[in-house]
Amino acid sequence: MGDTKMHELSVCLALMEQVRKVAVEHDARRVDKIYLRIGPLSGIEASLLKNAFPIAATGTVAEDAILIIEKSEIVVRCTRCDAESTVTPNNLLCRQCGDFRTRLISGDAMLLERLELDIARTPTILGAELGEAVPAPT
Repeated sequence: MGDTKMHELSVCLALMEQVRKVAVEHDARRVDKIYLRIGPLSGIEASLLKNAFPIAATGTVAEDAILIIEKSEIVVRCTRCDAESTVTPNNLLCRQCGDFRTRLISGDAMLLERLELDIARTPTILGAELGEAVPAPT
């Protein structure tokens, strides 16, 4: 296994620890779905992460979970005109004024967006941004 694949495996193992903590905190019997958002500048290859997932999830509460990966956009804020722009990895210029002095707002991270948990026979969606569990649609 090459260095790149090892990187995604170590990321997946860290993710499984995070998922385990959330599952324990909510008394989940299992995790049904894991939703991730990965930025293009995060250094994480979604396809390699998907390949590493079954290995990292084996023997965990997320062993049979479905991993759903969404890509996030790169957003920068211009230090000259204060505008926020959605940009591409090779062109971080302000879309408003064209200045090169921008600060990265998003697009360089991997976020555990939400989990679908099986808690006491009731599938539950946990929204990371809300920090609360809500019944899953049936």
